[in-house]
Amino acid sequence: MRFIRLIFVAALALVLVAVALANRQAVVLKAFPADMGRFLGGTWSLELPLFLIIFVAFALGMLAGLIWEWLREAHFRRAAKRGNAQVNRLESEMDHLRERHKAPKDDVVAILDAPSAPKSRASLPAR
Repeated sequence: MRFIRLIFVAALALVLVAVALANRQAVVLKAFPADMGRFLGGTWSLELPLFLIIFVAFALGMLAGLIWEWLREAHFRRAAKRGNAQVNRLESEMDHLRERHKAPKDDVVAILDAPSAPKSRASLPAR
């Protein structure tokens, strides 16, 4: 499995390097359309290599998806936490009841565990 993961990471690295080499030209990234940045005071634009914009956009998309899923699954984590708390409480209650009512679990085991004393004639029933 480790070998397959290594091959996958190497192939991914090769693809990313190929994309970076193919998209080295500089492009202007503007935060606002047309001349809207002029009204906000500044140019609000950057000149970056295209591959960097692609990689950052991909990373931000992955981060947004991760946060979205984490928020979406919050109720599952809450339910699991409540369930674990209930299981712990019930196990504690069960242990307390076992201690309080220490009775043999099985009659046969109780007979085998009981100390064996020789029976005297007086204790035997009359025929």
